[in-house]
Amino acid sequence: MRIPEDAVLLRIFLGENDRFGGKPLYEAIVLKAREVGLAGATVLRGPMGFGRSSRLHTAKLERLSEDLPFVVEIVDSKENVDGFVPLLDEMFTGSGSSGLVTWETVKVLRYGKW
Repeated sequence: MRIPEDAVLLRIFLGENDRFGGKPLYEAIVLKAREVGLAGATVLRGPMGFGRSSRLHTAKLERLSEDLPFVVEIVDSKENVDGFVPLLDEMFTGSGSSGLVTWETVKVLRYGKW
């Protein structure tokens, strides 16, 4: 039986066109998470969504969309996520991008070699 561990899920909502340091912001976030040794990060691309402006972004063929929604998910210990959030603040502030970050406690089951 695997025993669940407490962890934090950091979910970052942003747009495809958001940039930081000459590259997509979602890419910069993942590379920074890797650089500081976080457990892992995944980027999810959304085919449809809207945000603060209520402007609909969609990947439908009849309407070529720009700035599709992206979500970066990072799961790690509370301590490691606490240390990463100031770096995330710098990336959003430095890029002038807007986004939404959610943070929730999760249970993690680990399988395989750790």
